[in-house]
Amino acid sequence: MQLNDIRDNKGARKPGKRLGRGHSSGKGKTSGRGVKGQTARSGVAIGGFEGGQMPLYRRMPKRGFTNLFGTNFEIVNLDRLQKAIDEKKIDTNATIDAAALAAAGLVRGEADGVRLLGKGKLTAKVKLDLAGASKSAIAAVEKAGGSITLPAPATETPA
Repeated sequence: MQLNDIRDNKGARKPGKRLGRGHSSGKGKTSGRGVKGQTARSGVAIGGFEGGQMPLYRRMPKRGFTNLFGTNFEIVNLDRLQKAIDEKKIDTNATIDAAALAAAGLVRGEADGVRLLGKGKLTAKVKLDLAGASKSAIAAVEKAGGSITLPAPATETPA
């Protein structure tokens, strides 16, 4: 094979539609755009416009609410933590924090902290320093002989 023998596959390149080339072409005169009106012109951006009627996206009821002050935790269950310990991804002698969990691939570390949940069993004695934990997770860690450090709860100040 030589460079001058290289061709596109059959059907890989299609010629563009030739608009406005007379009645017999099938796309003559109005070029398939119909007659007059907004869509016959160039630069049409109708989007959700419904001809002056209230658009559907404004007629539908709005639901929900975004809490600007809410916290978004990464979640780790006990069974995933134990599996990472068994696979030697986490050192049980050191304190396990969000950075150690991220290094082990259990969390991404993009949230407001890591919260430990009580799904599964924990057999290893570990020392944890996390942003949150459920009561069942705390009980399971302490039953296995480990400890968990959580931040002090925030106290509300009267306004």
